[in-house]
Amino acid sequence: MDNLENIAKEIRRDVIEMIFTAGSGHPGGSLSEIEILTALYFRIMKHDPENPAWSDRDRFILSKGHASPGFYAVLSKRGYFPRDEMWTFRKLGSRLQGHAHTGTPGVEMNSGSLGQGLSFAVGVALAANVDKKDYRVYALLGDGECDEGQIWEAAMSAAHYNLGNLTAFVDRNRIQNDRFTSEVMRLEPLAEKWSAFGWKVLEVDGHNIGQVLDAASAARNTRGCPTVIIAHTVKGKGVSFMENNPDFHGRAPNKDEYERALKELA
Repeated sequence: MDNLENIAKEIRRDVIEMIFTAGSGHPGGSLSEIEILTALYFRIMKHDPENPAWSDRDRFILSKGHASPGFYAVLSKRGYFPRDEMWTFRKLGSRLQGHAHTGTPGVEMNSGSLGQGLSFAVGVALAANVDKKDYRVYALLGDGECDEGQIWEAAMSAAHYNLGNLTAFVDRNRIQNDRFTSEVMRLEPLAEKWSAFGWKVLEVDGHNIGQVLDAASAARNTRGCPTVIIAHTVKGKGVSFMENNPDFHGRAPNKDEYERALKELA
């Protein structure tokens, strides 16, 4: 567990470095998702960085695609592409664009418009059943993204088709774009909503890797219905002046902020 926590800290530093070097990006939501992605890619998922198209791999869908820096940092750390490539983030011709896309090794879906990832994940999970494959499908949603009607259409479909091979994480950091989710659209009671749509619901501290691992294990042992793990997180986690600060939803740190952030993450 200590090793996973150390990996998460290293990935946070890479996120700050990547966004500062590019001069743009979304640090807040990238920092809130790190423990979830670390648990998935270093412990939970069946995958092969040397063969990203392996047919029996578990699939991960980043629905909140603007949080790509956290995803790229994890993929690089896991060996999907060289570390030096991270510093090409958002540059013309780079494989690492502002929203994740399938030109990047390890990325399953082109992202951009929010609300679409869960529908895509439902299709992939259905395909596994049709093809009689035992791979699992994981999707990571933003909490603000749950304002989208498409999320709930997909949630209904997943339950209707009894997709026990599908697990969705909701990154419940309580901030969307430039304000708090409660100011834009009240989501609560969020757990009860998912339950009413036919999902098994688990809630965890999204920065506690042990809790994330236990919830994923419970989801893996669930039959006959999909599972949603509501991960309570802090937007900008790990950098004091970014935490719970809507200003850092989509703003790169300046030089002073960059140096202070790296010092805090040392």
